[in-house]
Amino acid sequence: MQNRIEITEAILKEDKLVLTIQSEELIQKAKASGQMLVDSDHFAFVYILETEESFTYLILGENTWAPLKEAIHLDIPVYLQAEETSLELIQLQQELNYLIDNIKDNANYGDMEEKVKSTFL
Repeated sequence: MQNRIEITEAILKEDKLVLTIQSEELIQKAKASGQMLVDSDHFAFVYILETEESFTYLILGENTWAPLKEAIHLDIPVYLQAEETSLELIQLQQELNYLIDNIKDNANYGDMEEKVKSTFL
């Protein structure tokens, strides 16, 4: 069974972007996969976290896009944090740039194409 994690807050702190979630137990045993997907129906990017038994989908909705754009611009790492647990989301910037390039001028993504262009390009 796949879990979905929603970001409650995205804040630039000194030399990193911190994405905060509510429940620490959701990421205690997770590993960053370095892979992302697009959920064009819900206007979100999805970062995949792995555990021994399943995948967890970290939902990067529109509320995170402006800070993500700034993190890309500043070339700073992105971390997922809940209480005392922190996890670096490896290759997030590379994956996000790849997806943005794919979405740009691609009508297959529907309305997400315009939203991505207006935020990231």
